[in-house]
Amino acid sequence: MTVSRRGFLQLAAGAAAVPAVSGIARAQHYPTRPVRIIVGFPPAGGADVAARLIGQRLSERLGQPFVVENRPGAATNLATEAVVRAPADGHTLLLAFTSNAINATLYDKLGFSFISDTAPIAGIADTPLVMQVNPSFPAKTVPEFITYARANPGKINMASGSHGALGHVSGELFKAMTGVNLVHVPFRGDQAAITALLAGDVQLHFAGVISTISHIKAGKLRALAVTTATRSHTLPDVPTVGEFLPGYQSSAWFGIAAPKNTPAEIVQKLNTEINLALADPKIRAQLIGLGGTVLGGPPGNFGKLIADETETWAKVIKFADIKAN
Repeated sequence: MTVSRRGFLQLAAGAAAVPAVSGIARAQHYPTRPVRIIVGFPPAGGADVAARLIGQRLSERLGQPFVVENRPGAATNLATEAVVRAPADGHTLLLAFTSNAINATLYDKLGFSFISDTAPIAGIADTPLVMQVNPSFPAKTVPEFITYARANPGKINMASGSHGALGHVSGELFKAMTGVNLVHVPFRGDQAAITALLAGDVQLHFAGVISTISHIKAGKLRALAVTTATRSHTLPDVPTVGEFLPGYQSSAWFGIAAPKNTPAEIVQKLNTEINLALADPKIRAQLIGLGGTVLGGPPGNFGKLIADETETWAKVIKFADIKAN
């Protein structure tokens, strides 16, 4: 059988249209069963609460349960690997966190590459850390702290929730940009570090705003600055570190990602629904109540954030020669 040029082109066009049509149909029917959102933290923390807020809205909108599954351990690597190894069909999602960007350099043998093995869907929010000291500490501002630290090298203990945690690398970034010599003291979790700071056993801690704001407002801790590029609505009178050290920035951000090769139509459908959720005044208010700034936007925005953060923390980790324990 012979086929005319016109007939050949019509057949070719029809064949090319099949994947597009099947992709649209796949997105229209998604999800076909319950969806898991894997969170690398225990229940009740800020990231977990955010995942449940978004999951509840997606459940209502898409007609299938979006169930949060907590898999803490190995600095969120256990949760991330579970998602990376899952089928790329949109039914297993990850609450991506700043630790994913840190771990890419901190761990030599992860068994996966976060950037290349996941597909960013949408950022949800980012929250500041607070550079804070015990009230007995003589410095009341960041410039005073720097002056004191330079005059007393190696005599200030800087707590963190664990080796390589966001609070640790945020402190190392501060050290690199100021040249001060601080002694890092890792604890088993931020609450233990905060307890030590309250007792005066350590002098400095970069900690999440929500975990310490009650102590700050009660005068039990002194906030010197927040680490985000702009001031926090939660502590509007507290300056940013960047007001004294231009270019300094650190935050705890989180969003939703999927395994690589998840169909683009499903990624876009989830992105659209998450952005609609983030535009809802009630959800925005709850996220802001966690101390966050709402993100949102297209998948590419979240992908760029992940890539930029991975590059930033790689430089800090290498400069400070931080090794995973």
